[in-house]
Amino acid sequence: MQKISNISILLSFLGLWLTSFLKNENQLIIGFLLILTFGIIHGANDLLLIESINKAKTQTYKKTLIHYIVVVLVAVLLFSFIPWLALLLFIVVSSYHFGEQHWERMDIYSNKIAKIAFHSIYGLFILFLLFNFHDKEVLSVVYDITGIDFNYIDISLFLKSIGVLLLGMFIYNYFNSIVFKKNILIELLYLLVFTIIFKVGTLIWAFTIYFIFWHSIPSLADQVKFLYGTVSLSNFKVYIKSAFLYWMISIIGIVILYILLKDYKIFDSIFFSFLAAITFPHVIVIERMFAKQNEKTE
Repeated sequence: MQKISNISILLSFLGLWLTSFLKNENQLIIGFLLILTFGIIHGANDLLLIESINKAKTQTYKKTLIHYIVVVLVAVLLFSFIPWLALLLFIVVSSYHFGEQHWERMDIYSNKIAKIAFHSIYGLFILFLLFNFHDKEVLSVVYDITGIDFNYIDISLFLKSIGVLLLGMFIYNYFNSIVFKKNILIELLYLLVFTIIFKVGTLIWAFTIYFIFWHSIPSLADQVKFLYGTVSLSNFKVYIKSAFLYWMISIIGIVILYILLKDYKIFDSIFFSFLAAITFPHVIVIERMFAKQNEKTE
């Protein structure tokens, strides 16, 4: 997957270069377009992944599908009635998901709890690094979603605290993992690249560069490899074709919401809640995909 990482770096610096030419409004538009395409497509094949993971186990597939739908409905209900809790869970789950996507290719921990902790701390650091450079906008979005004013929260303090935990884990891994030791310099370079991106870009543009180029595209590559055996252009086309219907349903749903609520501030929170609701089961599916993949290699 080193080739994917190289592509991510090139696309990231292209995104930074475009920052000098694009107005904030255009960054917002392009950012949402990328999220609505690559961002949603990378999670649109969850049902195919479930089927592949369970392989001919009809009852297991049906049971998993029901669980998938239940998780989506619970997420929607949480955002409707306890938005602050739903948002907190979304941040924690997304952090683990980002960390898992980045580090799963490296066999660093044999202990599952330690692996989950490392993935989560790394993902939290990435998110709070982004939040730190756009704290006012982030707190404004949080207020729109939850109705609670969190302006008293010092995001930079959270970032420093998480950073200390991550540094401790990096030091531990450096002395206990040959794979980590070999990759430490490139990983530190990635963190430097993320810092530059988050500082220079607007909130949506910076998030888009990370989410699309460093998470969605690598995730697409992993899913294609799991489903079809190899990462190739032809297999990507097959993947997109199979995901197209679910992607279209998602887009149509978002468009209907926009038409109905475009004059209301609530659209922003509902749009975010929709993305979060489909993220929760997606994280479970990807975690199971990686677990199945690891079973094959053992």
